[in-house]
Amino acid sequence: MKIVADENIPFVKECFGSIGDVEVVSGRSISPEVVHDADCLLVRSITKVSAELLADSDVKFVGTATIGFEHIDVEYLKSKGIGFSSAPGSNANSVAEYIVAALLSVGKKHSITLEGKSIGVVGVGNVGSRVVGKCAALGMKVVLNDPPLARQTADAKFLPLEKLYGCDFITLHTPLTMEGEDKTFHLADEKFFGSLKDGCVFINTARGGVHDTAALKAAIQSGKLGAVVLDVWEDEPRIDCELLQMVDISTPHIAGYSLDGKIAGMVMIYKAACAHFGLEPKHDMKDFLPEAEVPEVRIGHVGIDEQEVLRETVKAVYVINRDDFNTREIVMVQEQKRGEFFDGLRKNYPVRREFFNTKVVLEEACPSVAEKLEGIGFSV
Repeated sequence: MKIVADENIPFVKECFGSIGDVEVVSGRSISPEVVHDADCLLVRSITKVSAELLADSDVKFVGTATIGFEHIDVEYLKSKGIGFSSAPGSNANSVAEYIVAALLSVGKKHSITLEGKSIGVVGVGNVGSRVVGKCAALGMKVVLNDPPLARQTADAKFLPLEKLYGCDFITLHTPLTMEGEDKTFHLADEKFFGSLKDGCVFINTARGGVHDTAALKAAIQSGKLGAVVLDVWEDEPRIDCELLQMVDISTPHIAGYSLDGKIAGMVMIYKAACAHFGLEPKHDMKDFLPEAEVPEVRIGHVGIDEQEVLRETVKAVYVINRDDFNTREIVMVQEQKRGEFFDGLRKNYPVRREFFNTKVVLEEACPSVAEKLEGIGFSV
């Protein structure tokens, strides 16, 4: 069996090599010629999979090692009897931990105490639900919006979007849908930003198209927003460098790029491929996860600033400002090479492990800090 795989899927050769011959290529280089004689195609979000790509191929199974699959023409795959799997939930915890790091960083930069502040979570699926739990653990008041879930559950906790406009923070965790009742393309438009509370902190780790770049830039320039965190951008990888220089934290679509999340996604589509081809899977996550680089963090004295203790603990595992610094170097690159630079940041992203891999030792009893640390994912 021939398997063509995006080179950015970690350990894909080692894992899928148990069921076939794996050829790894750049995700943007996956073309009809590359997949012509492949039986299995493994991608990430930058590869569009449609009739245009697969019409003359032997592909019988497509897997995307991502939680979203807007880049896949699922109806076409169904019509041709091609098997398909995504990796729902695989990197959800990674994104939620990114949000925690961003909140603590913005809190430090703008002297904002998170406890007691309100945060609107738009989209409460695999990612959003984890964000809800971690923000609640930080002592924030969480307000939820998810129209599809509201219809499915009739749960009063899901509020109309307008009810989130008064929040101190708002964070987007929706898929990108271009039409229909739950269209999210440019959900954050001029009206949206104009309706927000003055000084609101805006965060988008969903898809770049969920915010309107022009409207966001106008909202920043007007002083409407207190801070902005962007991990996703319209027209990736050719992002708006003017917007890049206006936001507080800029990262190259890596919120879900923890090694744990990447490997989880890879193993999910591996097991789905095995099931599709009637093969026995030979690998699991434990076969690929290395030891934690930071197995333990010791905290001697908490003092009165618990939020600073949380921030320093998170920084020991994940320095979000380093990702921000690296992303800003795009402006130093020749314009025609900026897309390649953006992709390079993603391809060469350093190992980031999730909080559960690190044990925190509190050398003096502090139940409130212990509860918060456990709530955001650390072992205490």
